[in-house]
Parts: sequence; C-alpha cells; structure tokens
Amino acid sequence: MNALKVLAPGGFTTVQDKGRFGYQQMGIPVCGVLDSFAFNCANILVGNDENQAVLEITIMGPAVEILTEMDIALTGAEMEMTLNDKPVEQWKSIRVKPGDIVTISQVQTGCRAYLAFSGGLKVPRIMDSCSTYVGGKIGGFMGRPLKKGDILETHEARVLKKPRAIPVAQIPQYPSSVGIRAIPGPQDDYFDCGMTALFEKGYMVTAKADRMGYRLQGSPIPIKSGMPKSIVSEPSMPGSIQVPPDEQPIILLVEQTVGGYAKIATVISTDLPKVAQTTPGDTIRFEKTDLKTAHRLYHQEKNKILKIKALFVK
Repeated sequence: MNALKVLAPGGFTTVQDKGRFGYQQMGIPVCGVLDSFAFNCANILVGNDENQAVLEITIMGPAVEILTEMDIALTGAEMEMTLNDKPVEQWKSIRVKPGDIVTISQVQTGCRAYLAFSGGLKVPRIMDSCSTYVGGKIGGFMGRPLKKGDILETHEARVLKKPRAIPVAQIPQYPSSVGIRAIPGPQDDYFDCGMTALFEKGYMVTAKADRMGYRLQGSPIPIKSGMPKSIVSEPSMPGSIQVPPDEQPIILLVEQTVGGYAKIATVISTDLPKVAQTTPGDTIRFEKTDLKTAHRLYHQEKNKILKIKALFVK
C-alpha cells in the first residue's frame, strides 16, 4: 500500500528499526536507530508493534505527500512539523489523509528525530532487519538515504480510535551539554593519567560525528608509557570509547564492527541516545559508573517504556 511520496528528503533520512544482530562476524554492523527511547515512543503513538520500521531524520527533516489515511507521530529531536502549512506537535499521534503535505524543518534542539506511520514502513527484511546500512548499500529503502520522488509503502493497519500523546513529564530534553555514564574498560589498563582526563574534563563534539562514531576534542588522553599506540583489531560494540594516536576519544556507534585502538571505557546503553542527540559544538562530560548501575538503569528504561505503552493498551 503506497503511503507517502518524498517531496524533499531532508539532510540524512533513512529507514531504521532496532537493528541487525548476529552478523558482525561477517562485517555487517548492527545499524538500527540511535535513540531507542524516541523510536519506541514513536511506534507506541501510532499503535505499532515495538520494532516496526520508521524514518530516522538527522538535522534537517523531509517533506512528504501522504497517499493514504493513517496516523503518524514525530518524536526525538525538536523539529518544527507542519501539516498543510499548519503547525502540529511532536510526541503526539496525528491523523493524515491522502493529499496532505507533512513538512519537517531544521532541528532546534537535539540531532535526530523519528517519524512513525500506522503499520510501519514496508521494506525488505535483510538479515532479519529493515535497517539501512548505507556503507554496505543494504536494508531500508534500496540501501540508501531517501531521495526526492521515492514512494514508500506501509503495512496495512487500522487507524487509532482516539489520538495518543506522550505525557510531558516523559519527554526528554536535549541540552547542549550532557553527562554520559561509562564503565572503564576493556583496555583501561592501557591508561593511568588518561583515565583522569577522560572523567574530569569535558569534550566537544566535532563535525566528524555520524552513525559510525563521534570524534571528540578536548584534553589529550595519553596511553600509559610502554603501551602500544594500537592493538590487534577486535570486535567493537556501540558505546566503545577508543583512543587513537592523536589522543582524542572516539565513541563508536552502530555502524562499526571492529576497532584497532585501545578502548578506555564503554558508554552504557541507556546513555547512547544522549550521545546520538548531540551535535557539533555540544559538550560531553563522562561520568564513571559500574556494571551493576548500568543494569539497574537498563531495567528502569525498559519499565519506563512499558508504563508508557500501558497508558494506551487496555
């Protein structure tokens, strides 16, 4: 069922779901959405199952023509959205009909937003996921970001009986300076004074920030004397903070499979959306935490989503 036509693609708009797991040994990264909370909320708002594919929008939003009646919802970064030139709110379900024009403008706070549609976007599942891996030209819509003229389909679904809205208290803010919790390791033994620098100094997000990783700039993080500047390449995971020879940290994200530099610490999963919502010039401050705390925060996040879902599912 044709659902929307792309009139303008925006800055970098791709189809994403939770990700592609179990293929990293083949060089295929996880991919998937970078802000899982906003993604989950977008699907809940339109009555979808939790892993239906959505549009991940970066910095500048798209303009689309609606081709069928359905509900849509925009969550994540603050971006002005209009329906037929009239402002509509984020974090709420919006009923749209054939011929309607939805326009999403430049980001105001945050970096990435998520646009969900009734039934979810219908694209081929590649390796158990609908996520776009642009580097490998697979998944999503033809393995690439959207272009003008693209026509996307959705799975058939009923429209909502009544509108939905995320409670204001549950909507996250996206400040320009964020605290990011990280667990030392796995190569924390490569660092001594570098560990102090990481957890005591702020780091600026540079222009080299994308779905592969975020390069930061700030106080040097020196490797301990006698330790090699690089290691044998090994599997990496989203959140790994590696330190290359220039001593400036890089937070690896969802389109990376291996790393050849020592990883001083690992960002906990519940804070990765905070990283993904920063833009060049923003400041990241790392806070040391432990595995027990990370597990507790993970379960808190899961329960938060369940409570939001329970508001609409009787």
